[in-house]
Amino acid sequence: MNEKETINASWIGKMGFEAKVNGHKIILDAIENVGGEDKGPRPKPFMMVSLAGCTGMDVISILKKMRVDVDDFNVRVDGELTDEHPKYYNKMHVTYEFWGKDLPIDKLKKAVKLSEDKYCGVSATYKKVMELTSEIVVHE
Repeated sequence: MNEKETINASWIGKMGFEAKVNGHKIILDAIENVGGEDKGPRPKPFMMVSLAGCTGMDVISILKKMRVDVDDFNVRVDGELTDEHPKYYNKMHVTYEFWGKDLPIDKLKKAVKLSEDKYCGVSATYKKVMELTSEIVVHE
């Protein structure tokens, strides 16, 4: 049987919605010039947050198993929206930034590839509907 998840987003007035995700409250809203009160972020960027979190957690987990210690790690996602309505992301680019001394680039590449090709369900979904690219940047 397939695993199923459900999210409820309750209207809290004007353009605002409150959702609970894994027991955590998230407020979504629009900016004031379209009827919102800017009480929270817009929904679409959560697609990028989802990708960054999914692949970032994978990469850190894989590197720990490889016994690679990084001083710091950041995942940046740049999304490109279409010009016409409905506006949607037609491209996303992921930049994996690592900080540390003498980091083994081959293991960093392997961890990223495993996440992108095998483990991250968000990446797998997005690859079906948009161009998804990435790069690795290492800072000493």
